[in-house]
Amino acid sequence: MSIILYDIPSQVAVNAWSPNIWKTRYALNLKGLSYKTEWVEFNDIEAHAKKHGIAPTSTNPDFYSLPAIYDAPNKTYVAGAIEIAEYLDAKYPNTAPLFPHNTLGLQTAFTDVFLTKLGNLWQFIVPAVNKSLNPPSAAYFRRTREAMFGVTLEELLPKGDKAVAEWAKVKAGFEEAAVLFAKNGGKGPFALGETISYADVNAGAYLIWLRTIWGENSQQWKDISSWSGGRWGALIKGLSKYETIV
Repeated sequence: MSIILYDIPSQVAVNAWSPNIWKTRYALNLKGLSYKTEWVEFNDIEAHAKKHGIAPTSTNPDFYSLPAIYDAPNKTYVAGAIEIAEYLDAKYPNTAPLFPHNTLGLQTAFTDVFLTKLGNLWQFIVPAVNKSLNPPSAAYFRRTREAMFGVTLEELLPKGDKAVAEWAKVKAGFEEAAVLFAKNGGKGPFALGETISYADVNAGAYLIWLRTIWGENSQQWKDISSWSGGRWGALIKGLSKYETIV
């Protein structure tokens, strides 16, 4: 028996696309843990979670989301990317640590700050995600994201001169995020230099999401992978051996 990773399927060639779930897939691969993926459409996540007794990832009201895992050897369900990472470090201490040197608190803060730098990105990527999903998930995604942003997905996507100006803001956000990674003293592509940690798994998950949805040959990905002196391209290259989907 092994670990089951629950993921959301899509129409892209590799199927896996969700950044939050990539955080867990990277973690499992980095640790070399045996696992398999089971696919759950967006609109089925809540029913699936309730069926298996998986706790909501937020409350008031209860909200169910992925990633979630079932650790079969320990008969345990865990949901939430950072919760899973913390669980895996504790339960499998002889594998590569995601929070080395007791850095859980620091890396949690680091990843929170990193995410704030990507705020201008959503208007570009969210409409593209919807086009990549299977029909049941696409309908759910459209309904929930349009409610979240208050406009249709077509209206959300910038066009013309506005797109140029907003894309410049996306670049500025990535440049600010690069400052966080540059604090490693220039010793490697990762937040801790040559050592991969959760901060890298987190950032890499967003990068592989963008590359998957837009395509490796897209202008958007070419831009992002070249920004900050090529830091983002180097980071995802450094994580490439952990991209296996099983």
